[in-house]
Amino acid sequence: MDKRPSSLKRITNKKAAEAFIRKQVAEIQKQVKDQKVLLALSGGVDSSVVAALLIKAIGDQLVCVHVNHGLLRKGESEQVIEVFRENLGANLIYVDASNIFLKELKGVADPETKRKIIGKVFIDVFAKEAKKLKDIKFLAQGTIYPDILESKGVKAHHNVGGLPKELNFELVEPVKYLYKDEVRVVGEALGLPKNMVYRQPFPGPGLGVRCVGAITKDRLNALREADAIVREEIDKLKDKPWQYFCVIPDFKSTGIKDGKRYMGWAAIIRAINTRDAVTAKSYEIPYKTLYKIRDRIIKEVPGINRVLWDMSDKPVSTIEWE
Repeated sequence: MDKRPSSLKRITNKKAAEAFIRKQVAEIQKQVKDQKVLLALSGGVDSSVVAALLIKAIGDQLVCVHVNHGLLRKGESEQVIEVFRENLGANLIYVDASNIFLKELKGVADPETKRKIIGKVFIDVFAKEAKKLKDIKFLAQGTIYPDILESKGVKAHHNVGGLPKELNFELVEPVKYLYKDEVRVVGEALGLPKNMVYRQPFPGPGLGVRCVGAITKDRLNALREADAIVREEIDKLKDKPWQYFCVIPDFKSTGIKDGKRYMGWAAIIRAINTRDAVTAKSYEIPYKTLYKIRDRIIKEVPGINRVLWDMSDKPVSTIEWE
């Protein structure tokens, strides 16, 4: 087990975060020296904080790559490109590799296999970009401590599993011993926008682990639209949960549309509260919001004829279905 250092105290305020930043900037500079670093910039909290730390430490030695793997949420890539180029001024390269990912994932139902495929293709894409850029020695990752804990006998994580042996990058993981709430405190201390710092978590494999079973384009598209509705309606609440999203399993049930029988998927709403992602409690979604989500999904998303609510806690359930 890769244990969290005993000398690292919980980061709960700006002063502690600033001390952490100073230490990490020095360690990054010592590790990287004058070499270039390639960062997988998803736009999530973890990679955003890592990007800000690296920009502070090494400036334009950082090369950010945003990969559209075809498993992103609705409007995700467009938003990531806009936010990071404007707010961070990052050297950002956009790569549309969606066809590659979907081809490799075709017919694959096992969640661990899906994660490993997604992780491998990610690394392959980065390696290809690195060869174009030349002299890339380091790969930065937004690994956080719950990722490490979950990868030990629970499930492979995109940041800690599936790396090929022939990988020539040396890893830079400045927040790997932090919990999610600590990463947010560090992000605020770095001056990142609040809407970026408090953006809800999104797994590296993206909708690939929320489109349960073998991924198909039609079910993936339905998931993307249903998930957008879930997030849009819950975003209206004053007291929002820590994480909320939609899952669509790989089976159909009988429904009725226009007076005729038809088979459709179920859209499953998942909303949880947690401090560190190690344990989590189901969030009590107001019924008015649930009904609004239900009505919109049934009306607006082709192929879905049922809307369910996942009320389970972690443990026994994990936050993600796969």
